[in-house]
Amino acid sequence: MFRWKRAAAVVAVLALGLTGCSAGGSTDDSASSDKLTLGVLAPATTFEAQAINFANESPYGQAVYDTLLKANPEGEIEENLATKWEYNEDNTVLTLTLRDDVTFTDDTKFDAEAAAQNLLRFRDGTSPNKSLLAAVADAKAVDATTVEITLSQSDPALLIALTQNAGMVQSPASFENKDIKTNPVGSGPYILDTGKTVVGTSYEFEKNPDYWNPDTVHYDALSLKVYADPTSLLNAIKGGQVNAANTPSNNDLGEMEAAGYTVNAFELNWTGLILFDRGGTIEPALGDVRVRQAINYAFDTKALLEAVGQGLGTPTTQIFPTNSVGYDKELDSYYSYDPEKAKDLLAEAGYADGLTLNMPSSALLGNTVFTLIGQQLKDVGITVNFTDAGNNFIQDILAPKYGSTYMILQQDPDWALINFSIAPTATFNPTKYQDPKVDALIETVHNGSKDESDAAVKELNTYIVEQAWFAPWYRMQSSFVTDAKTDVKTQVGNAYPYLWNFTPKS
Repeated sequence: MFRWKRAAAVVAVLALGLTGCSAGGSTDDSASSDKLTLGVLAPATTFEAQAINFANESPYGQAVYDTLLKANPEGEIEENLATKWEYNEDNTVLTLTLRDDVTFTDDTKFDAEAAAQNLLRFRDGTSPNKSLLAAVADAKAVDATTVEITLSQSDPALLIALTQNAGMVQSPASFENKDIKTNPVGSGPYILDTGKTVVGTSYEFEKNPDYWNPDTVHYDALSLKVYADPTSLLNAIKGGQVNAANTPSNNDLGEMEAAGYTVNAFELNWTGLILFDRGGTIEPALGDVRVRQAINYAFDTKALLEAVGQGLGTPTTQIFPTNSVGYDKELDSYYSYDPEKAKDLLAEAGYADGLTLNMPSSALLGNTVFTLIGQQLKDVGITVNFTDAGNNFIQDILAPKYGSTYMILQQDPDWALINFSIAPTATFNPTKYQDPKVDALIETVHNGSKDESDAAVKELNTYIVEQAWFAPWYRMQSSFVTDAKTDVKTQVGNAYPYLWNFTPKS
């Protein structure tokens, strides 16, 4: 059990898109019934479609642009600008059938040529998510309502990408506009009012009067207000200045509920340790699966959830989310808290007298959590030397400078998760570690039939838990708050609910 008093750590949200913020949002008006006012944690990096961000910045793009496809709150693919889609036999050519009744706000018509140009521009652009289209070799208009996307290799995540920023379509007539980064020209439900917008602080939108899908537009106006710190956001909520907002942590939920707001809880991220160095190139001990398993047994995940996560979340020892075809409830408790078993495994691996690991720390993630990691591991004979990485925390772990690290990481859909956290080329596999069995399973996920792919995801999840590639503690609760006038459906796989899923309460 823990030998410390319960303490709440202020943990930074590391979801993609939560970049540096500017001054707090304005407080010049209150939320109204015909206007949706949303609190956001980041200003718009850009409104240029080929460079646009997603995650916490998704409301900006969704306000002014349509995507080729749409995802419902459960993540299922639905039609949007594209009404039909079909792959060839080997899944290397995707053909989309497009609507013929959509017009951009500059009065130019949306067609297959516009779709093709936007896809290639995003692939070659500067968005941090441009890799979503890395497999796209070409995109071309077959006719006015048919676009053909040719892939260098099949990509099981492509349809999902087309529901996000990779699928946003901007008027080609605006590509050379000097104000392209601040004055978007799309076909979306709203039009940015540049005269009323204060860049970095408050973004104001009016409803697009000619929008092709008016049933999905529930408000006459939209306001996105930026809150750069938890205090300014809390004050805005207490003052009723926003209808809804994303929260940077769960520290102020009690006060928000007292102000009449509802907490809409969902689990977007997992929290725990990544044991990068499975080959033992940086930390030789981590090359032994028994050491990695011992680390898993060393953590009291239920107590850590209380101490670090304020009890808001679900203990787990797997990184695949509950909506994954590979999710196995039994893997949530594959490793129990068992210090004696951890010591026995370390002894079997030749470390009966203990060992030392080097890990990074950062005040951005709160100091308490690193104290707890050090104590839990010390209890089984592992000494941790922490180095303060400061603002270079992410850069240092991806260099890689360390064999293991504490982390909060998103739970993506299966293929995206594999390519973000597991595959040899994955961002969060910086040592490029390869395991023949993992490689074979990934190949089946990639190119097998649906049944074969689903079975491979299940086997892959079980295998990496058994091999202790990670030491997860829990799926942390993310919290999105809404006032008494607003309903929302949270979105599987995204930090911010999708814009069309906000509705006034009747």
